[in-house]
Amino acid sequence: MSSPPGRRARLSSPGTSRQTPDAREEVRRRLKDLIEGNRVKELFSSLGVDYNILELDQVDDGANVQEVLTEISNQKTVPNIFVNKVHVGGCDRTFQAHKNGLLQKLLQEDSAHDYDLIVIGGGSGGLSCAKEAANLGKKVMVLDFVVPSPQGSSWGLGGTCVNVGCIPKKLMHQAALLGQALQDSRKFGWEYNQQVRHNWEAMTEAIQNHISSLNWSYRLTLREKGVAYVNSYGEFVELHKIKATNKKGQESFYTASKFVIATGERPRYLGIQGDKEYCITSDDLFSLRYCPGRTLVVGASYVGLECAGFLAGLGLDVTVMVRSVLLRGFDQEMAEKVGSYLEQHGVKFQRKFTPVSVQQVEKGSPGKLKVVAKSTEGPETVEEIYNTVLLAIGRESCTRKIGLEKIGVKINEKTGKIPVNDVEQTNVPHVYAIGDVLEGKPELTPVAIQAGKLLARRLFGASLEKCDYINVPTTVFTPLEYGCCGLSEEKAIEVYKKENLEVYHTLFWPLEWTVAGRDNNTCYAKIICNKFDNERVVGFHLLGPNAGEITQGFAAAMKCGLTKQLLNDTIGIHPTCGEVFTTLEITKSSGLDITQKGC
Repeated sequence: MSSPPGRRARLSSPGTSRQTPDAREEVRRRLKDLIEGNRVKELFSSLGVDYNILELDQVDDGANVQEVLTEISNQKTVPNIFVNKVHVGGCDRTFQAHKNGLLQKLLQEDSAHDYDLIVIGGGSGGLSCAKEAANLGKKVMVLDFVVPSPQGSSWGLGGTCVNVGCIPKKLMHQAALLGQALQDSRKFGWEYNQQVRHNWEAMTEAIQNHISSLNWSYRLTLREKGVAYVNSYGEFVELHKIKATNKKGQESFYTASKFVIATGERPRYLGIQGDKEYCITSDDLFSLRYCPGRTLVVGASYVGLECAGFLAGLGLDVTVMVRSVLLRGFDQEMAEKVGSYLEQHGVKFQRKFTPVSVQQVEKGSPGKLKVVAKSTEGPETVEEIYNTVLLAIGRESCTRKIGLEKIGVKINEKTGKIPVNDVEQTNVPHVYAIGDVLEGKPELTPVAIQAGKLLARRLFGASLEKCDYINVPTTVFTPLEYGCCGLSEEKAIEVYKKENLEVYHTLFWPLEWTVAGRDNNTCYAKIICNKFDNERVVGFHLLGPNAGEITQGFAAAMKCGLTKQLLNDTIGIHPTCGEVFTTLEITKSSGLDITQKGC
């Protein structure tokens, strides 16, 4: 605890000169500080807790100490209270923490282990949790080790999103959009005669350089925050003990009071002849040293369609082999519109087929691969030659080889997912899990980051806030982006029944597309409203340019209880794509035409 310089109880004697208002306010502050300081002392004394008091006016550099203390705690008032290195706050927050039990939790410090917290996994969620715990004064270690893919790909600190997911995917998506913009530019008066071609090697080098800078910044941040980073594979050996094995096979052992599992997922393979020998996944694509050439994408997940989209946008011959539906788990009307746009722009679809073998017929960079596929509806088989086969058939949680069975942590044996309660706690009380390994939670980077940060604050700070997994927005970065928040139409019908819903929708034509002569009445917007809850919006869906940017704003509105009337009352920004949601009038139930003929 601390008290401010020059604020001890030395008050004016009766009869002295009349005080100015400022002087009286200063005396009032001193009295308040003194009273609150004594209240806190009495609280800790009643709990039988040893405490130290730093009286800043009793040290030579009190003013400097106060300045640094303010920087550390972001609190200008006193008393400024820390419990076992965790900043609690002032008097009121300390008593509040005592009332809700958080103070007692902080006082029960466990010094029997090497670390307060060990995080297994250095992806977005794990790093978020580790950094926040360190901010709260805890001794933290992060274990992160990338097992190379069957093609030998590995990467640095930061997890899937940074290295082989969101970041390189969005940059390659941007590369493809620039190609489309070049085509559009002629209609807007730009004249150029030289042939424009895309250089795969230049693109991947630039993207990998950016990723390397992010890897370095993450390591630097951990160092600055005092988090121990160990590039080793973590595996539980006892309840509070973990084995860390580095790439040379050397083993070290560490103990911790608490653990967070944030190991994420890796791409799934088909389990057929030649898949691991010759196929690549998203683990390999973004650092591929050569242009993939004629490509077969196996799977119609968002990863598969995004990759197919930007590869086609870069001028490659792309085929998507689909076993069943596009974008499983997403709104199926929107998914089919995504597929239709891809097909109109050169991506071929081979539906109801699945590969049964992949054989190399010619080596090279790229070489040639023969793919044999079988129909899912009959005995028909097809053969085709491709330069590259990209598997995008789903991902598997990295939970089966980290010793969870040794400490009794339960997982879903079929999926590898970890069931947790509403505070991300597993069935073993001191072991928590966040991110893509969680059962029934969105597999999205921002979700993991939020969950990790809030978990650390609950474990080591004076917070009770839980991660809200409802109405999480997301976007599929296909050439025509698909953004959504809330329920798909299928799920909304399942939850609320069709007769209780009203679906407002429209096609629209972005102004930027008009002069360019692009795809009239292709972009699409719809909202799903609960008729018996003031037409509250329970599903938001947009297919159009910059859908991610637009969806992010409406997601905040949905958190606030967005209704159809609120959208009606909102004046749109003209001319934009987002304004279409402020003028929605036609319902699906009306059956009226939704094609647009003007701006």
